[in-house]
Amino acid sequence: MRFLFLEPFYGGSHRDFAKGLVAHSRHDIHMATLPARFWKWRMRGAALHFVQTIGDLASFDGIITTGLMSLADFTALCGVYRPPTMVYLHENQLTYPLAPGEQMDLQFGFTDITTALCADRILFNSHFHFDQFFTTLPGFIGQMPEFRPRWAVDAIHNKAGVLHPGCRFDAASLEPAPLPPGPPLIVWNHRWEYDKNPEAFFDALDRVDRMGIDFKLALLGENYQAKPKAFVEAKSRFGDKIVQYGFVQSKDDYVAWLRKGFVVISTANQENFGIAIVEAMRQGCLPLLPHRLSYPEILPDTFHSDFLYRNNDDLVDKLAGMLRHPERYTGHRPVLANMMARHAWSSVIDRYDRELELLSMIGN
Repeated sequence: MRFLFLEPFYGGSHRDFAKGLVAHSRHDIHMATLPARFWKWRMRGAALHFVQTIGDLASFDGIITTGLMSLADFTALCGVYRPPTMVYLHENQLTYPLAPGEQMDLQFGFTDITTALCADRILFNSHFHFDQFFTTLPGFIGQMPEFRPRWAVDAIHNKAGVLHPGCRFDAASLEPAPLPPGPPLIVWNHRWEYDKNPEAFFDALDRVDRMGIDFKLALLGENYQAKPKAFVEAKSRFGDKIVQYGFVQSKDDYVAWLRKGFVVISTANQENFGIAIVEAMRQGCLPLLPHRLSYPEILPDTFHSDFLYRNNDDLVDKLAGMLRHPERYTGHRPVLANMMARHAWSSVIDRYDRELELLSMIGN
């Protein structure tokens, strides 16, 4: 069958998801994209761009899009015919944490609601994200002064489901590379943005460093704007320990850094799935993750006590223990690496293709 993928924000996890689905699906999926910048303008304006540039929709069995487009606007502008449409929600604006000093603009959360109401199928990228959205939605609607559309909660829930995103690695058995000699390498491979809470990360490193524990540091991940202050200060503070500072363009080079890593850390305030963490574990990094967000869902239960932390003090204690005695933990590396194979695109693509086939049947 033939599908159209409209991606208004073609970068980061949105780009990885789109490329992976197109590459692995047995269906013919055409992509139309916009660059990953000005997300607020994309959410308001992408529909107007796409409706003027994509041509005849009648040749498609369905449409796939993501949350950073107003599907209601697109539907209204399509005219007589819009193929059945699935929305994949990487994030939503009802629950996304605000930047320091920012106030919630209710129109973006309401755009999520009208997009979901216009969709024929909605997929969330984790059970955590699904639950958080539907826990928050009634209260968001309740802020309206009158004529509150409470019926929208059930209307959206009845066509919503959960499907973890695929990850772009092979599902074959993998043996992590031996750790290089010298101090263990700590990896940061998240976006350089406020919602990933880099201040807490560097604070934990500073506390471990003051204990006299040696380590190296690879600061990977994309940065869409000016470098956050925390990273600028870290370059000065940890300069002799930093072996990589900044985004790595080559996927092979990125994987090579992950294969050298001993531990990958998240201090995020927002994470609906965690592709970066799954990729790092797949290549042999051991995780240290907050006991919240989507992390308990993606980390197998047997590893929760070792690798999920409750607070900043617990993070520092666990990190110090791992760095002092890495030999006690290295046996977990191949086990976790092979458990992550369940997230490879080849492992999940049949479920996505089935979703697309069911989507195409709507209205027939």
